[in-house]
Amino acid sequence: MTVPAWRLRRASAVDSDALALVAGATFLEAFAGVLDGADIVAHVGRNSSAAAFARYLVEGGIATLAEVEPGAAPVGYTLLTEPDLPVVPKPGDIELKRIYALAPYHGTGLGAALIARALDDARKAGRGRVLLGVYGGNRRAHRFYEKHGFAVIGERRFLVGATWHDDRVYGRAV
Repeated sequence: MTVPAWRLRRASAVDSDALALVAGATFLEAFAGVLDGADIVAHVGRNSSAAAFARYLVEGGIATLAEVEPGAAPVGYTLLTEPDLPVVPKPGDIELKRIYALAPYHGTGLGAALIARALDDARKAGRGRVLLGVYGGNRRAHRFYEKHGFAVIGERRFLVGATWHDDRVYGRAV
């Protein structure tokens, strides 16, 4: 199967439905068989709805959508927000709250392009450090972030649905 070409573009609140669609699909794809199904549904409903994305963006979040050509179907995204992580904050911190791509786009360079765009967006916003939290059992994500210069700076407990999980907190100067 040939994977269609993708492009990145800045998302706004009018893109909340597209962000919610790709957020739900990628979260399910990443964690089906790993996390409890009811927890996935509850988590996505609470944190990845169109209303949640509209709120993030109205509150100053920065989002990028990856879309295929032709047709502009969403296949990945990033979301930067004010930090909400249990680490000692530094002036200029920003959180990479989300970065996901659909599985057919893994290995195509989309992940690297999304992380590069997020780091560039943080830099352009005058931020000095990007933070992110990642599921402790997601070894693939750990390797990806470490390859892109992130280092573990802490841990957190993260609620998905009704179940607590142990996460790593990463940071990287920009």
